[in-house]
Amino acid sequence: MKYKLNEKRYLKELEKEMSIDSVTGQYHELQDYLEKEAKKLDFKTSTLHKGGLIIEAGGKGNPLLVTAHGDTIGLMVRHINEDGTIKVCKVGGLYAYHTERENVRVHTRDGKIYTGCVQRKNASVHVTEDELDKEVANFDKNSFVVLDEDVKSAADVRKLGIEIGDYVAVEPRFTVSNGYIKSHFIDDKALVAVLMELLHDIKDEKVKLGRKVYLYISFYEEIGHGGSTVPADVKDFLAVDIACIGPEQTSDERKVSIFCKDSRFPYNYDMVQELESAAKVSKADYALDVLTPHYGSDGDPALVAGYDIRHGAIGPGTRASHGYERTHMDAIKSTYSLLAEYVTRK
Repeated sequence: MKYKLNEKRYLKELEKEMSIDSVTGQYHELQDYLEKEAKKLDFKTSTLHKGGLIIEAGGKGNPLLVTAHGDTIGLMVRHINEDGTIKVCKVGGLYAYHTERENVRVHTRDGKIYTGCVQRKNASVHVTEDELDKEVANFDKNSFVVLDEDVKSAADVRKLGIEIGDYVAVEPRFTVSNGYIKSHFIDDKALVAVLMELLHDIKDEKVKLGRKVYLYISFYEEIGHGGSTVPADVKDFLAVDIACIGPEQTSDERKVSIFCKDSRFPYNYDMVQELESAAKVSKADYALDVLTPHYGSDGDPALVAGYDIRHGAIGPGTRASHGYERTHMDAIKSTYSLLAEYVTRK
């Protein structure tokens, strides 16, 4: 490939980002970390009032905004049950069957973190086998968080400082095996790490910008309004996000996908063609895909908000989206090479 990703540095960055919980709305720690890293590389930054980081990568003319989202799906304390278990509700598109038996971290308002696990009321095959076979994991009916604390009542839980509205983050379980990256929240921290790699190569002049480029880390993509605020001079908007693998999808774990359409809009036809041309020049292994019926990217709310922009999207093929996700370094490398080639164009 024309532009080569520093794999060792990339995986170190991704592991660091995975260690920072950032359920939608819980943006402060990750935003502060990314802003600090960008400033270390001498890039100018600014933040959105609602949460969001804009990095001025350099270049002149025809401004392009490249975005990846730092927020993840997760949970929130909905109710504290009388037996000391915690009823939770989902934040974004997280489903109970993807979290059952997963470890979690409960973040209190005073900065404490308590660990626990998502369980069902009837969880033992030795005691409630029939019920276990029939039940479907459901946050409203039979799935809840069991704390790793000696709590027997709601009062015991509240003594810890846990209250309604506290964020509950799922343990990512990040691991890499034979080039395969496996983790919750590859969507979209794998691509935030790609943008941080791009900053390194711009700084080292391995990538020379052909136009003005902003990098934007949004923190509300999972609930639909991450891209609703855009710098006033932006002409083009490129979302870098996962491409979902499934029936009738052409996305592949070892390729970068160029999105032609999602569940809301077609992507700008001219921009799709430009991206395909950049993929060929950069020797990125790519696929064209239409991502329906439930997919959307941060470019969509920018159009709904009324910005006169072209929008496109690219990203690595990723298995089991919003579950325990998997992609391959080959797809990450192709995504990077395509992105790096695209930002060099005028």
